[in-house]
Amino acid sequence: MPNIAYIRVSTKDQNTARQYALFKERGIRIDKYFDEKLSGKDMSRPELKKMLKYIREGDVIYIESISRLARNTKDFLNLVDYITKKGCDLISLKESIDTKTPTGKFMLSVFSALYQMERETILERQREGIAVALKERKEGIERPYGRPKFVPSKKFSKRYKEWKAGRLNAREFMRLENLKKTTFYSLVKEYEQGLAEKEQS
Repeated sequence: MPNIAYIRVSTKDQNTARQYALFKERGIRIDKYFDEKLSGKDMSRPELKKMLKYIREGDVIYIESISRLARNTKDFLNLVDYITKKGCDLISLKESIDTKTPTGKFMLSVFSALYQMERETILERQREGIAVALKERKEGIERPYGRPKFVPSKKFSKRYKEWKAGRLNAREFMRLENLKKTTFYSLVKEYEQGLAEKEQS
């Protein structure tokens, strides 16, 4: 019954030594390590995939904490479900979760209940939001969606002419208008289209 450890840190600059040391301090014999330096934001991690493919019935997987294995409750529960279906157990040292024990199984049921409640709360809020939007639409109330439209300053037109005449550089123009580069050029394009439409009318 091999003991397997999955060790992860988020970036290449971080050190995995503390996690290795923790298993030794606890007197846990680890037969095989899977170690990676990668964000846990999703399941597309090479060493995680290798470990899930490697494990066999009777294996015990050790992790320093739940956050090393997964970053959200849904991914954690999906991983635990896969691991237990393969006849393996999972032990998380920080949270004292051991899927072999009644306490560990109870903890997992609590996680499942919390995830379900969180999911239902999100769905309920979505339904409430839709209901409010439909009610407001029936009453003729219109609400803006997306980002608010950027309105140039009163001096934009004057500064635009100075910029075009070469008396003001783009960087200074952006600073005076408090604009980022992409917003600045989008606004200039929109302004110039407005000028062209005025000339044609």
